Amino acid sequence: MNMNRWTSALVSAGVVSTAALLQAEEAAQHPVVSALQSTTLSGYVNTSAIVRIGEDSAVYGRSYDGVDKHNGFNLDVVSLALEKKPLDESEWSAGYRAQLLFGPDANLLGSLSPLAGSTGDFALKNAYVSLRAPLGRGLKLKMGVWDTIMGYEVFDAGNNPNYSRSFGFYLEPIIHTGLLATYDFADWLRVNAGVANGIEDRAAFNKINSRVDRGGSWDFKELSYVGSVALTAPESLGFLQGATIYGGIMYGGFGQDALGGNDIINYYAGATLPTPAKAVTLGAAYDYQANGLFDNSYANAVAGYLSFQLTEKLKFNARGEYATGSPGAFGTATGERAELLGVTGTLDYALWAQAITRLECRWDHDLSNNKIYGPNDKNDAVSLALNVIFKY
Repeated sequence: MNMNRWTSALVSAGVVSTAALLQAEEAAQHPVVSALQSTTLSGYVNTSAIVRIGEDSAVYGRSYDGVDKHNGFNLDVVSLALEKKPLDESEWSAGYRAQLLFGPDANLLGSLSPLAGSTGDFALKNAYVSLRAPLGRGLKLKMGVWDTIMGYEVFDAGNNPNYSRSFGFYLEPIIHTGLLATYDFADWLRVNAGVANGIEDRAAFNKINSRVDRGGSWDFKELSYVGSVALTAPESLGFLQGATIYGGIMYGGFGQDALGGNDIINYYAGATLPTPAKAVTLGAAYDYQANGLFDNSYANAVAGYLSFQLTEKLKFNARGEYATGSPGAFGTATGERAELLGVTGTLDYALWAQAITRLECRWDHDLSNNKIYGPNDKNDAVSLALNVIFKY
């Protein structure tokens, strides 16, 4: 045991015993203590207030800002995440991440296992072990529950340019239970490939440990397969440096033999592009889902994004989107084909440290004239939302 002069003097004076120092040294070297020292705690508290303009009741036909959120204040969700610091460059580094969700939006994720029953305002969003293998530039693996590799927008609202989600967001899975491999072939080329549990039923995209019932027989058609490619522009491309083009596909493994339905297939393409004006960034996304509602059904959505940094603290984000689909797509409970238009504008003002404060106006229009926006059967829905998020 090594002691500095001050510690030696304390031992000599009888203030500190040698046994106590040995115990302290052993505790510092204990694997549990070492693991805790490398663990980070993060998360957020997401709140909102939403008003339906021109109506005194809720909006049917919209999801995240729908029936239970209009004309009042809301706790959306609380996120708590534990994570071992990101994988280092050592040959066999390992880590983990566990993200827990509490609050009403946890129910919308619906990510508990089939054994859990009602979610009760709780969900798991990430719970995986991460591994690095010394193959080439380093192969990274995730085993457990991990975020989907598809989509322009994500579940965590603070990481999106707008508070409300796009039409395309609702076509995508949010999480998978399985194994994901990530490899950077070059600084500008990243490839993801994964295999996960099949989809138990069309309404349970995100169920943890879900299975396709084939009467006890094992068949690889029960599994889902996901893959994506991301291209990032290098510095040599000037103002386009950092531009990203992204493509992904998911074969849902729903299983025609198991449940008498065609497999769900998702496609995604997206891009984020800087412009010669440094304050302006553009984005685009396209989502397509086949067999998501019933056999031979479809739904697709295209969206364009604009981000304009007005001042150091003030940013304006805009989204325009167009979606079509089979009857029932995007919450349309009619017998007619769905055709929707949406325009969203969001002012994001960074006044408080670690806090996101946004004011958003959203307009949705039913181009099919099905009048899906209730309660008074209208083709239009307009809402104003205040979103406040604290990240820690």
